[in-house]
Amino acid sequence: MSEKVFPKDFMWGAATASYQIEGSPLADGAGPSIWHKFSHTPGNTYNGDTGDVADDHYNKYKEDIALMKDLGLNAYRFSISWPRIFPYGKGKINEKGVDFYNRLVDELLKADITPFVTLYHWDLPAALQDLGGWTNRDIAYWYTDYADYMFQRLGDRVKNWITLNEPWVMAFVGHFMGEHAPGMKDLYASFSVVHNQLRAHSKTVKAFREENIKEGKIGITLSNSSHDPATNSQEDKDAARLAHEWTNYPLFLNPIYKGEYPSGIKEYASEFLPHNYENDLEEIKEKIDFVGINYYSGDLVKADTKSFLGGKTVERGLPKTEMGWEIYPEGFYKILKGVQNEYNPKEVYVTENGAAFDDKVVNQGVHDEDRIDYLKKHLEQALRAIQNGVTLKGYFVWSLLDNFEWAWGYSKRFGIVYVDYKTQKRIIKDSGKWYSQVIKNNSFEF
Repeated sequence: MSEKVFPKDFMWGAATASYQIEGSPLADGAGPSIWHKFSHTPGNTYNGDTGDVADDHYNKYKEDIALMKDLGLNAYRFSISWPRIFPYGKGKINEKGVDFYNRLVDELLKADITPFVTLYHWDLPAALQDLGGWTNRDIAYWYTDYADYMFQRLGDRVKNWITLNEPWVMAFVGHFMGEHAPGMKDLYASFSVVHNQLRAHSKTVKAFREENIKEGKIGITLSNSSHDPATNSQEDKDAARLAHEWTNYPLFLNPIYKGEYPSGIKEYASEFLPHNYENDLEEIKEKIDFVGINYYSGDLVKADTKSFLGGKTVERGLPKTEMGWEIYPEGFYKILKGVQNEYNPKEVYVTENGAAFDDKVVNQGVHDEDRIDYLKKHLEQALRAIQNGVTLKGYFVWSLLDNFEWAWGYSKRFGIVYVDYKTQKRIIKDSGKWYSQVIKNNSFEF
């Protein structure tokens, strides 16, 4: 056994998202989101599950923060529900929605937990979707107005802000695969969504700078899978490179850091990019303070001329999580090292990393050894990344609580805390107890 020790000021947290945990989506004057409408449409989610109750965090936030304190978390990443603040996406403000997040932030600070706020984690106000949502260029202004309002209301206490969570998923799972809200299947729309999210992000970063929040930092959170070529053939290598440029951090960081889309996207997907997109690139290139990396899994890529961008994923034959995702910790290191080598961000945070397993309550406990093993192997790679020059400053496990797993409903459990959805009882899993020790010691044994 060797002890793996993290840097002195390393931040240890857990992450959640508004629609996945809050429940009460229409309470106290809030407007419906696209996820409210999508989940209430028959056939879209497992078992017809919705976020109507979820973990009832809207009412139980104090209890949940007490749990975070028990676990020893020193940071908590949560998202704000845009339609709680602006029921119609713009215009009229819902003060009771603002009150909820005010109370949440105050309670976190009272518990010595640093809030990391995600401004957008997929729950777009439905009223804006009726106007074209993320495909409408005007959304860059609607979003910036909402974000700037939140800076003004919470910026005296919240220093760490994330503009968008996994914009790739919003663009492609929501607008090309149709599996997430708003449920579209239109590749041209998807690339408009990519571009408009980047425009909204950069305008918001600019607004953030103008607010001049003391010690304030702002970044973006991106989804990633490690894509390796299935063989050493040039075709497979090219397909893996394109998969990386399309689905991972380069699609968003290349415009943010270099003012252009990745070369493979320009070469193979320029037809799908919005007309005259080049005119916006200079504005999109706006300095950020950190990059948030989400990582769960990896795969192999084989050349396939019939697939979009000429590649299809194949399995390595590794153990899988309940999501059917292969467990590939080495890929975590590759992503972290890659982002540092390619863009050299000032700071990197792992804003999500975790796994779903078939958790059962046995004798009032949840003995999730698989999750402990998963987290241990990924934390080992995170430390390896730090030792090799990655400016990694913190780690947020996904997730604090079992929750509404989007189209999978309540069938997949990612939490380090078990939630009995019938009674809303919380039980700290063995992985939660293990993680608590890691935080306490700022190290773990391997």
